[in-house]
Formats: sequence, structure tokens, C-alpha cells
Amino acid sequence: MINIAIDGPSGAGKSTLAGFVAKELSLVHVDTGALYRAVGFYIVKNKVEPSNAEKVVKLLESLNVDVEYDSNRKQHVFVNGEEVNEQLRTNDVSMAASAVSAIPEVRSFLLDLQRNIAEKENIIMDGRDVGTVILPNANIKFFLFASPEKRADRRFKEYAAKGIDISYDKVLEDIIQRDFNDSNRKISPLKQAEDAIPVDNSEMTEDETKKFILNIIKEKLS
Repeated sequence: MINIAIDGPSGAGKSTLAGFVAKELSLVHVDTGALYRAVGFYIVKNKVEPSNAEKVVKLLESLNVDVEYDSNRKQHVFVNGEEVNEQLRTNDVSMAASAVSAIPEVRSFLLDLQRNIAEKENIIMDGRDVGTVILPNANIKFFLFASPEKRADRRFKEYAAKGIDISYDKVLEDIIQRDFNDSNRKISPLKQAEDAIPVDNSEMTEDETKKFILNIIKEKLS
């Protein structure tokens, strides 16, 4: 079974990169960030403050998160039977996802789902703690990162393309805050696995990053 892990901070391009590699190598792409966003989406929908751990944990009792993969191996996330892919990329959901990911019960809630997929499929999984916690025995591990300013610029352009009205300064502020939250939480903080390959793509184009990572994977799997 092939398990490839890509970890890194918000906005580094992990999901886009993992989706590309999955298509090139006929792997299933498991976007763990989307799963936390699903929880964040449910929290926002129910008007619960993400920092209120007690209420968040209580809300998990009425939440079911599931994933399905279509013929193109694209991941579809379902919240209580409703597909929510298009609703997971708002700034409010992103910040809620960051907040709830620090709650141990939320991480436990999603852990089995993530590991079960990896046991059944040849996968590439991206997130914050894939190589350190979810798949510590992954065949290949990467830690993808870029400067906060570069990541904010990419995210700002992504929002603009979708018609989301938000300033660059606000996006940068949220990126920095999310980096702090993810790196300083007590449970499964964002950090580079000791055996992960670090990749700084601050000055790399998307295509250059894809080619660089794909070549390493092909070499290691050959």
C-alpha cells in the first residue's frame, strides 16, 4: 500500500499539489483539511463559537462526516448526508476549522476516518499532522511551506477569483493567526516530521512545485 504525506501551514498549496500527484500516479487524494473544515462548517452553521470546546464537543454528537471518491478520484465531503465541498473554502469556515482542530475530541473524531481510508487505498494525504500523527509510517513525507506573505497573496487571489470580498491585510492577518494556532496547540501541533523532506516553495511557481515533488516521489517509488 502506498501512503504519501504532505504537511505544512495554511496556504502553502498542499491540497492542489496532492490533487495533482494523485491524478498523475492514480492515487486517492485525502484532503484532511477539508475534514476539519467540515467540522468548522457545521460549527458555523449552528452558530456555536469555535473556541467554546464544551459546546463544540457536544455538537459532535449530531455530526456525521463522510467522504466519497468519484471516478476521477476527487474527494467529496459530506456533512450529515449533504455534500459541502463548495461551502468549505470561506474565511469563516477556515478560521473555525483552525480553532476546532485544537480540540482533542475533534481530532479523535476524525482520526479513524482518515486512517481507515489509508488502509484501504493507495493515497496521498495532506494536512498538518499527517506525517507525525495520522500516518507516521508513510512511505514518503513532505513538509511544504512558504512565507506568510506569499501564502496570503495566493489565498487572496483565490478568494478574489471566487468573488469573496476580503482584503489582503485581513487574509495575511488570518494566515499568521492560523500559523500560530496550528503550531502552538497542545494536541498534534503543526511541525515537520523528522523524516520529512522540507520544500520551501516561496519562490517556486505552482508548476515548478508539482514537477519537483513528482520527480522525488517517482524516484523513491521506483
